[in-house]
Amino acid sequence: MTNPTSLAFRAAVREDIPAIVTLVESAYRGDASRVGWTTEADLLDGQRIDPEGVIADIERDASQVLLAEQDGVLLACCHIERKGDFGYFGMFAVQPGRQGGGLGRAVLAEAERRLQTDMGCREVRMTVIDVRDDLIAWYERRGYRRTGEYAPFPYGDERFGIPKREDLRFEWLRKPLTTEHAA
Repeated sequence: MTNPTSLAFRAAVREDIPAIVTLVESAYRGDASRVGWTTEADLLDGQRIDPEGVIADIERDASQVLLAEQDGVLLACCHIERKGDFGYFGMFAVQPGRQGGGLGRAVLAEAERRLQTDMGCREVRMTVIDVRDDLIAWYERRGYRRTGEYAPFPYGDERFGIPKREDLRFEWLRKPLTTEHAA
């Protein structure tokens, strides 16, 4: 278990890209991801992200890949970005063996804080594969609400994985960012 108070947060730089790709892949793909509860191994094969996508997220204006480290070891990451008056949250990954101990909650809280205080966002939005009921329930316990708005899964674009099912789609979740959420 990780003590969330001992985490160090920082924005990623280009040199972090290999570690970020490794972390995200380990949390979502293949047998290694089954150690944690966020695996998508039953839904998708192939890659989850690629270095080019991470570079774009790091270098785009009003965008940041946030890293959570302890004693210099990368434990978790996410991508946050201001899009008008709302913030986008994605690419969330926690080392599979560290899931379930409060680390994810700490990273999500820091991402929300940065979106609100540093980027001036009043709301945070994200997409989640809509058949991921346990994951959606986790976000709902943290104040996110399902919108009933969907986006198609990018079938045929292997940069996002190779689907094992034909019914995948993304649902938008949203949460208002107020002073009480930024604590």
